[in-house]
Amino acid sequence: MSDKPVPYAGFDRMPLAGEWRHGGAGSVLSDSNPYSGEILAEIPLAAEADVDLAYRGAREAQRAWARTSPEHRAAVFERAAAIVMERGDELADWLTCEIGATRARARVEVDIVAAVTAAAVGHTVDVVDVVGTDVPDKENRVYRKPAGVVTVISPWNFPMYLSNRSVAPALALGNAVVLKPAEDSPVTGGLLLAKVYEEAGLPPGLLSVVVGRGRDVGDHLVQHEIPRVISFTGSTPVGQGIAAKAGLKKLALELGGNGPLVVLDDADLERAVECAVFGSYYHQGQICMATNRVIIDTSVYYEFVERFVERARALRTGDPREASTEIGPVISHKQLDGIRGKVAESVAGGAKLLLSGEPTGPTGRVLPPHVLLGDNYVTTAAEEVFGPVATLIRAHDEGDALRIANDTRYGLSSGVFTRDVERGLRFAQQVEAGMTHINDTTVHDDVHAAFGGEKASGIGRFGGTWVADDFTTHHWISIQHKPRPLVF
Repeated sequence: MSDKPVPYAGFDRMPLAGEWRHGGAGSVLSDSNPYSGEILAEIPLAAEADVDLAYRGAREAQRAWARTSPEHRAAVFERAAAIVMERGDELADWLTCEIGATRARARVEVDIVAAVTAAAVGHTVDVVDVVGTDVPDKENRVYRKPAGVVTVISPWNFPMYLSNRSVAPALALGNAVVLKPAEDSPVTGGLLLAKVYEEAGLPPGLLSVVVGRGRDVGDHLVQHEIPRVISFTGSTPVGQGIAAKAGLKKLALELGGNGPLVVLDDADLERAVECAVFGSYYHQGQICMATNRVIIDTSVYYEFVERFVERARALRTGDPREASTEIGPVISHKQLDGIRGKVAESVAGGAKLLLSGEPTGPTGRVLPPHVLLGDNYVTTAAEEVFGPVATLIRAHDEGDALRIANDTRYGLSSGVFTRDVERGLRFAQQVEAGMTHINDTTVHDDVHAAFGGEKASGIGRFGGTWVADDFTTHHWISIQHKPRPLVF
């Protein structure tokens, strides 16, 4: 007899206000495997009325949830973290089938989801700060309170983690959440999390998942009067639209990136090449923190390029279910066309294409790694590519490398390689980005890190010491212990 839990099912419905229901839009989403084309689920989509239902249910459920003890809330997240690990193979299989994640990459995401869920236990503790005063016999206290209802809008590329890094702490802090996953990842980005938290004992109505098209429900989700916080991870244009429409709500926006990885003249080239290839091609380059540009000092440029191309050419492409596969399918034909279009524009603009290939696989979406030599202004360097493409750029010296790295409207993740850590630190402090990694990949997986960007890469930070601020308000309460004279 197997000890494995019964697999989750029923993904033709979504949890709205405590009940699993079909959406009312009158249209159906066919959720398919990007490698094989197999239909995974047929989901009747949500309409604006479903959004209203979710928000009303969330507001009602949140009031009772906020009054529960920290110990009660903590127990839910302890159970949820254990369930994620117990169902690790099941969840990883879904990531492989729904978004084309390789087996190793899928398992990494499951482990991070479990860690984030477990870390949420620490956010269930009530926090009260005592603030000094110069008024006799007076005491000032600042209480941290849940914001209320939080809207989470998540992307498809790391769907379970990028949803849960907001969902878990928001719920742990006493909020309710209405989650809208991307249309390419409705199960891994939302419905699976709802099943996990339901099994863990989260009260009904606290987590609703709205599976709907952005054009049908997106504006209503953002402009609705009930939510007090909008947490969004996705493209810069969509984030700019949310900021314009949200009104007087707190915003946490992680947007696009154009990650530079700088290789200085004293870098360990073997390690730099290893990290640059990983950062450029991990999950087909479909990561906001991907290494979009590799900027190399002229003294090591030719050797680096030779090693990089050799390493990239050796990457194994194919079926993400195979353990040996390192590059699987791009998520959609639309995404594939966009990637190939940017490569073509770059070549027309003067870039040299050193490594390329035609897409393969049953759906024709497995794109081999591409390597271009160009300047900072060819399309694949100037724009976020979100595909298995790297642009290598030559810099005259350290100062030129810094100038190139900062010459972008984005500022999310970045990296620098040097054998001199103090030199690397001085360089990192001058990079205009939310994150800079010294002698490491730009694609970071530290669950304790605070992810976020500068410039067009977003507003605010996700995780780290900032997460509690994103989903709470502060209530100042003063106590006058003895009457004091009041003078007009």
